[in-house]
Amino acid sequence: MKKFDKDRLILGIAGPALALVSAFLLTMVVLAATGVDPVEPLRLMIENGTYEDIQILIVNQAGTYYLAALAVAIGFRMNLFNIGVDGQYRFAAMVSAVVGAAVTLPGPLHILLIMVVAMLVGAAWSGIAGVLKAKRGVSEVVSTIMLNAIATSIIAWLILPKNLGVQPPGSNDLNTGEIAESGWFPALNMGDSGEIYGFTFVAFALGIVYWFVLNRTRFGFDLRASGASESAATASGVDSKRMIITAMLISGAIAGLVGMPVLLGESHTYSLNFPVGVGFTGITIALLGRNSPVGMFFAALLIAFIDKASAGLDTAGYAKEIGTIMKGLIVIAVVVSYELVGRYGTRRQQQKVGEELAAGHAIKTDKEVAA
Repeated sequence: MKKFDKDRLILGIAGPALALVSAFLLTMVVLAATGVDPVEPLRLMIENGTYEDIQILIVNQAGTYYLAALAVAIGFRMNLFNIGVDGQYRFAAMVSAVVGAAVTLPGPLHILLIMVVAMLVGAAWSGIAGVLKAKRGVSEVVSTIMLNAIATSIIAWLILPKNLGVQPPGSNDLNTGEIAESGWFPALNMGDSGEIYGFTFVAFALGIVYWFVLNRTRFGFDLRASGASESAATASGVDSKRMIITAMLISGAIAGLVGMPVLLGESHTYSLNFPVGVGFTGITIALLGRNSPVGMFFAALLIAFIDKASAGLDTAGYAKEIGTIMKGLIVIAVVVSYELVGRYGTRRQQQKVGEELAAGHAIKTDKEVAA
């Protein structure tokens, strides 16, 4: 039994390790093929990562990415592909920013109100895809992609000055108005290097909640069972349709929190400059981290490191898009490496079963001879 657990641990580490090594090697090949020094940009990225201000940016970005990965991972555990995290979090961030700017409450209540509104909006937007999947059999991939586009259009309309938006004097930017200071989440001051968003710690704490719910509760067991085999879960009394809707609601609620580190910790308003594409990065992190809270934590730090450490490459004469290339290669490498490791694990398991059967047969034969 211990040997099996050891093999499973090795296989679990082998997938991400192979993906990362392959991605970095492929990046070097691509750089060399385009006539760029394949080593110097990577060295500069590592050097940039040693600066304290860059490290703070990495931690802050990792918190946002981690929340997006958690939202995606909940769907993955139910065998659902929630591609709509990006639309869910942006729509939730905008609505919660409007509500937060419109009211003034004591600090904790103000922050709590903004968080609750964000979770409700995210859950409601994701729940549409869940209901369509459970009631009409509509693929969640198609519906969430369409909901992303619809959310983008609604946001663009709502943020107009004639609706809910505000245009600062002398600026072409539009925002939802600034949230009062009582709605700002306290940050960890790191001196001249900057601040770590307070909500970043909430994001990482949610990873513990994610692990506990999935592995130590009946709901988590039903969720994992439904994702592994819907027919088997139904036979054991689990309402698979209800689980689909519930999983999408929870995934959307977590997605609604993705914008909170930036909204409550830095911008204090939703504007046209609000980060986009975070939901799709969450898919990469969930895949790389294999839906594990620890694995996704390190994957979020890695992707955040690539983002922030590569941002200054242009000052050294290199294209900062090298980081984008690296992330794209990681996605490809993850798919390929996990397939290879999965096939090897299957063959290894079959080999072990054969060895155990052969050993059992040998013992039985020895007993018959002795008799």
